[in-house]
Amino acid sequence: MTDKNFGVKGQGPLQGIGDGVPKVLSIKSINGPVLKISGENFAMAEMVSVNDLPGEVIALKPNEATVQLYENTAGLTQNAHVQKTGQPMSLTIQPGIIGGIFDGIMRPLQKNSPDKIFPTKITAQEGQSLNEGDIFAETADGNAITYRAMLPPETFGTVTYAAPDGEYRATDKILTLETPNGSQNFTLSQAWPIRVPRPVKRELTHGIPLITGIRIIDSLFPITKGGTCAIPGGFGTGKTSTQHQIAKYCDADIIIYIGCGERGNEMTDVLESFAKLKDPRTNLPLLARTALIANTSDMPVAAREASIYTGITLAECYRDMGYNVAVMADSTSRWAEALRELSGRLEEIPAEEGYPAYLAARLAAFYSRAGYVENLNGTNGSVTIIGAVSPQGGDFSEPVTLHTKRFTRCFWALDRKLAYARQFPAINPLQSYSEYQLDEWLIKNVNPLFPKYRNQILEILFKENELMETVKLVGTDTLSPEEQTLLHTAKTIRETFTAQNFYNAADTFTPLQKQFEMMEQLLQLCRDL
Repeated sequence: MTDKNFGVKGQGPLQGIGDGVPKVLSIKSINGPVLKISGENFAMAEMVSVNDLPGEVIALKPNEATVQLYENTAGLTQNAHVQKTGQPMSLTIQPGIIGGIFDGIMRPLQKNSPDKIFPTKITAQEGQSLNEGDIFAETADGNAITYRAMLPPETFGTVTYAAPDGEYRATDKILTLETPNGSQNFTLSQAWPIRVPRPVKRELTHGIPLITGIRIIDSLFPITKGGTCAIPGGFGTGKTSTQHQIAKYCDADIIIYIGCGERGNEMTDVLESFAKLKDPRTNLPLLARTALIANTSDMPVAAREASIYTGITLAECYRDMGYNVAVMADSTSRWAEALRELSGRLEEIPAEEGYPAYLAARLAAFYSRAGYVENLNGTNGSVTIIGAVSPQGGDFSEPVTLHTKRFTRCFWALDRKLAYARQFPAINPLQSYSEYQLDEWLIKNVNPLFPKYRNQILEILFKENELMETVKLVGTDTLSPEEQTLLHTAKTIRETFTAQNFYNAADTFTPLQKQFEMMEQLLQLCRDL
């Protein structure tokens, strides 16, 4: 957004870079995507180019840098040309991203016109004082979203030039600001290091639900805007289909879908279904408010490691514009496997199950970037993270699931038995939970009895589980009439309330008011029997 810095305090070009050209730049070794390069004046997280292949410095020794490349290194030789950039691995956000599909480091996977023109309204005026985060221009980002160009953090000053309203390319100068550091020019594009969280004015209380239309989620285990959630489950339990359903119908303004190490046909299904499905909010294809980051299992492993940072940084940029953004990460287990592979090539000492010792810290850093906040420009926005976890064999005690559980406040455990019984979503109510308290919002906006009915539904399901232990031993004949009635009610709840047909137009989305009425009718049935 500015041609002098990235908006990080004390960081334009990376500190220590540009003090002189290294005397020697040569490749010492190539180990898959990991290269060791001899030379001086490298910096951590600096971008480098090796035969025009992008890479990032991930470790430093005296006169040696370790670089991970984001492309296949087959055919690369030690005589390859190495070029330093002096800049961190960054995301460039600009109009035209929404509705597109990109790889793990935000390169478009479909052809785009490099000179695309955007009708732009300039909201700043000459002589006006602007502070960090202030919006100075607006343009259409696709057909459903307004892109808002903002000043970077730590930037303020007086406008000395504001272009008139008109059509501009993303790289055209539209604003000049006189700052304490001198005159700076700004465009519609904005750059930000992907591993650095964007600053906010303050965090707000989690008090507004992210409505998904999925009954077992909204009524029993809700998530808030700005919340974090894990969806663990073995192969075939419906992680991806559940995330697809949430992405299609949740009331977020923008969806960022990260396909991290998943099969290519799943990303194809996302593209096809999102392009055909009409968004009930805008009557446009759902793709009109979605950005897809696709790093499938056959793509370079290093780019898979970077993809979730790319996705969360993109979400933060739109959050700062005042939007509620939902991030679907599918799956963080494949990301952790990429981390494990890179760690092995770096010859780091492995921790549990071969994962690096810093796995928990990386997961915590990712999920901590969610939140419902007041932005620097005074608007409110949120980033909600829903991460799928794919434990091998459905073992929830493996490291990725355990550490993810520590850093998320919502847990939707998918059950293989429920999936094989064709009950979807296969969320097990006995293993799932939500720590978000939404009673006040539900009482005010839906019905005062909503929390009470929800607790009664959960109580019936838990009592059913206790009674089934007795039934397995001695059968149902020993149960009292009240206990048999409870079992019948629990079965009805599971078949008509917690189970939901995503392919039925009448059942695919259930408003909160209808969910309340269904709970009321089920509890009345229990009383009448």
